[in-house]
Amino acid sequence: MSTEGGSRAIVAALLANTGIAVTKFIAFLVSGSSAMLAESVHSVADAGNQLLLLLGGRRARRAADREHPFGYGRERYVYAFVVAIILFSVGGVFSLYEGVAKLREPHPLENAWLPIVVLLIAIALETFSLRTAVKESNKVRGRQSWVQFVRRAKQPELPVVLLEDVAALLGLVFALLGVGLTIITGDALWDGIGTIMIGLLLVAVAIVLGVETKSLLVGEGATLEDDARIRTLLEGDAAVERLVHMKTPYLGPDELLVAAKLAFRAGSSVEHVAGEINRIEERMREAVPHARVIYLEPGFTAAPGRTG
Repeated sequence: MSTEGGSRAIVAALLANTGIAVTKFIAFLVSGSSAMLAESVHSVADAGNQLLLLLGGRRARRAADREHPFGYGRERYVYAFVVAIILFSVGGVFSLYEGVAKLREPHPLENAWLPIVVLLIAIALETFSLRTAVKESNKVRGRQSWVQFVRRAKQPELPVVLLEDVAALLGLVFALLGVGLTIITGDALWDGIGTIMIGLLLVAVAIVLGVETKSLLVGEGATLEDDARIRTLLEGDAAVERLVHMKTPYLGPDELLVAAKLAFRAGSSVEHVAGEINRIEERMREAVPHARVIYLEPGFTAAPGRTG
């Protein structure tokens, strides 16, 4: 569900940004607005980012092999991190450069009505893209706030598209303010200020995305809910004396590894313990479906308070 929803949100954003980039660039060529140029580059970068997310999702589906025995699931994190870098450099830094250049050498806008029309159309298209991302995110967000969803989501595509769309809408508003104030006041400095605001926004969003995807790349454990569910299952099982320790790293957005050592009663036969472990694994997969790789190591209680 999360993969399909993420793909739908990515495709919606890709179509919207491609159309927006073309219209913005035409408006820049006609008007000479630096804010429109910054927004054009922003939309081109966003469209490229969505292609990268789709490519990452496709490559992550490759089967495990000898060099990558746990598969390629984390490639989705790699491509999401690349997206953050592109948004920072191509989008944010370029916009800041253009804004400063416009402040140093301001020039009047030509055919100023055109960028206003293009920005209003772009706002409508970005709203459609954001609406799709919100709709798909709500299917997996549960009761989390939006901040919690972005910080805790293990599937990177939806948070990335959400933040990109929010940044795009705010950037369009900044561009509209810059162009509008330039038209009203006749002072082209406002166009440069709007461009700088767009750049600062993109840099901030890129930093947030970079921090969150880096955490996923390094390796995050199960969510608090899944961790509690697994611990309750193990510690509450009649065959288990106690849970000695447990590790739950994500191998990819939809694949959780559970490694645990369980203390069984002394005197239990190997056959009995093996049967109990198989039963516990089945229960765990039912309780947490994305716990797909499970390693349970048995130990034995030799005396009260000690395990073998």
